[in-house]
Amino acid sequence: MGKVLCFGELLLRLPPANAGEWLRMNQMPVFIGGAELNVATALANWKIPAKYCTALPDNIISKDIREYLEQKNIDTSPFIYGGERIGLYYLKEGADMKSEENVFDRKYSSFSTLSTGIVDWDKILSDVSWFHFSAIAPAVSESAAALCAEALEAASKKNITISIDLNYRSLLWKYGKQPKEVMPGLVKYCNVIMGNIWSANTLLDIPVAANIHQNATRENYLHHATTSAQHIFESFPKCEWVANTFRFDADASKVEYYATLNTIKEQVVSPLFHITTVVDKVGSGDCFMAGLIYGIICKHPAEQIISFAAAAAFGKLQEKGDATHNSVSQIEHILEQNRK
Repeated sequence: MGKVLCFGELLLRLPPANAGEWLRMNQMPVFIGGAELNVATALANWKIPAKYCTALPDNIISKDIREYLEQKNIDTSPFIYGGERIGLYYLKEGADMKSEENVFDRKYSSFSTLSTGIVDWDKILSDVSWFHFSAIAPAVSESAAALCAEALEAASKKNITISIDLNYRSLLWKYGKQPKEVMPGLVKYCNVIMGNIWSANTLLDIPVAANIHQNATRENYLHHATTSAQHIFESFPKCEWVANTFRFDADASKVEYYATLNTIKEQVVSPLFHITTVVDKVGSGDCFMAGLIYGIICKHPAEQIISFAAAAAFGKLQEKGDATHNSVSQIEHILEQNRK
């Protein structure tokens, strides 16, 4: 089995305590993450060989980060040093990544300014059997989008399996192009597409019913997931798997979570997960993506793949930090508890 290469921008997350308490206490925690790094961290934790490619400035902070990731058994050999800074973002404790209170500070970061024609993809991909990225990477800058295209073309030529997480960040797409102008040209290379029916609409122009919430039943959402997947299969012939997640947490006292996995022939659905307390929403989708990759690589049956991925994401909601620390056995225990 080759390695899973995760490609994207490494970020440092600073969560200011609510009501300005971080100022009075003169302290703020730091979490290391980024969508693709969170996937690599989970996979390495589950004994899947993981490799991570990003761009960082050549300074002592980057060296500390690299040593930290290597201790987690992540291959950091593809790191590219150059540029001026590491991307940051500030997200208040307990807030959602899509919250308007999320403050990105990543303009002119090393990753966002990295040009094409510099990365030796042939060398980086030499021991890789799976390439993963997210829709956040091409949203950062026009040069980052071009770099994604360069990487995907190189991976595709080597017949490497390619996956994408269709995570949409409205605060990022600021360089003059709409997602629908950029993303289809990247997704055409993908074999595995994960997201939800709304992000597929925003990023890929896949239809979604305007009145979908008027009949807000699980059966209705499952039907729309299949319809959305069928449109994706027709638009992107290389795609073999489409996963959709559904998390409903408008009522803070009750969170519902489930997911679907579609192939051209069938749809399988995870158990329905319930929780009353969310510790940290950051990284839940990344954990799901890692679970999806894990199950497909291990050649598990489709129902087992989607159930494990959903249980991993659900478990992450109860963990602090950006990436999961749960083992495979712990996730399987979460799954069994929620099947009862």
